[in-house]
Amino acid sequence: MIADFLKRLLKPEPEQLAPLDAQLALTSLLVRLARADGYYAADEIIRIEKIAMSRFGLSKGDARALREEAERVEADAPDTVRFTRAIKETVPYEDRVGVIEALWQVALSDGERDQDEDALVRLVSSLIGVSDMDSAKARKSVSTGI
Repeated sequence: MIADFLKRLLKPEPEQLAPLDAQLALTSLLVRLARADGYYAADEIIRIEKIAMSRFGLSKGDARALREEAERVEADAPDTVRFTRAIKETVPYEDRVGVIEALWQVALSDGERDQDEDALVRLVSSLIGVSDMDSAKARKSVSTGI
């Protein structure tokens, strides 16, 4: 299943992501970000599940299952481009800014800014075509809400 998912993300011309694929792609990016500093903290796990519950309307159990599947997908995906390419080509800009907001929520969930997490958010912003200005606005919005 994970291999099939990754193949769908790499099609030469990605189709609109199915809702479950979009959820899995975003959650996998959140897991990748949480692991970027080499410490996958409980605060980050909780934040990922809360984001899944609020963004996708999932129950706590379904959010946990999605996060667990995303952990497996993230571990098998050799690079971040596999998640971002399909998102950029199939998700409207406003929703891509929402992806960056979710990434900042995870990055800032422990109350500290880490250079590895910051670098990954900047990379993802660039890869999905979100401007530096909109990424900065998303970070400021998130940092005042956490």
